[in-house]
Amino acid sequence: MSEVTEVVKEVVTPILDSHDFYLYDIEFVKESKNWYLRVYVDKDGGINIEDCALVSDELSEKLDSMDPDPIPQAYFLEVSSPGAERPLKKPEDYEKAVNEYIHVSLYAPINGEKVYEGTLKELSEDELVLTVNLKGRIKDLTIPRKSIAKARLAIKFS
Repeated sequence: MSEVTEVVKEVVTPILDSHDFYLYDIEFVKESKNWYLRVYVDKDGGINIEDCALVSDELSEKLDSMDPDPIPQAYFLEVSSPGAERPLKKPEDYEKAVNEYIHVSLYAPINGEKVYEGTLKELSEDELVLTVNLKGRIKDLTIPRKSIAKARLAIKFS
């Protein structure tokens, strides 16, 4: 599976570069009886459906022309945005999320809680600082990065 994603990354990167888009993530997964190649792309200001269709067409054409076929089994190609509540996986995802509202799930509780939402105020290699609303009081909470099980952008409802 990682071989497929590496080949697709090599093929899609020049396509994305030519349109000033960037690669967010690639997945090659089997769901039920079908294989799915999912390519998540974005650009400054956000990606739209026409952008995704453009990348899908160019990537599909390029993959179909390769010999030997890098993906011998049948699969569905899906090119999309990572979404408004995209996961934060790589260090650069966290860097882009500074000053954004995020949702963090922890492996173990901090101050009795395993889930926090707040604005990512600061980021270092070892920890992050979230500005959170705890029972009506705005506080900065320092969270060790090794304690984070999952993190994603979140939509703040006022």
